[in-house]
Amino acid sequence: MWPGRLLRALGVLGCAVQYGCVAHCTLEYVGELVVCSGPSMQPSLYTNDVVLAEHFSRHLGRIRRGDVVIARNPANPRTFICKRVVALPGDALNKRLPHHSSRYVPLGHVWLEGDNAANSTDSRSYGPVPYALIRGRVCLKVWPPSQFGPIPAGPKRGSSSTL
Repeated sequence: MWPGRLLRALGVLGCAVQYGCVAHCTLEYVGELVVCSGPSMQPSLYTNDVVLAEHFSRHLGRIRRGDVVIARNPANPRTFICKRVVALPGDALNKRLPHHSSRYVPLGHVWLEGDNAANSTDSRSYGPVPYALIRGRVCLKVWPPSQFGPIPAGPKRGSSSTL
């Protein structure tokens, strides 16, 4: 009697492990749905908007200037941020100093900013973000349904950002 129950329980456990592995691989390597919060990306994204973040671009090194990304928060690694890539490695970041000096985004880093500059804690606060902290590139807004589609372009910026 109990060997039959044990075999059944092991079968259920085996299926759960298989589905868990598939779910993990999907979320880690393919993509995920993310619920946005906070005002930093307004008017492109609002609190409770749901976006699809794909992970192929991150793994293939194809994050581009202007992409909206989900990344681990450099100031609090337990949380995630949603920001726009403003500068890539080697891009100049103009700094208004008497000497007209410039800083550059270091190799292996990106410069992230929110579309709503007045209400965004971003690279202007914590500096360049390591590429390894990027989780995925936002490719679609899926909620609310009336706004389903690609993420709108962000605010116009020059070829380099001002620190």
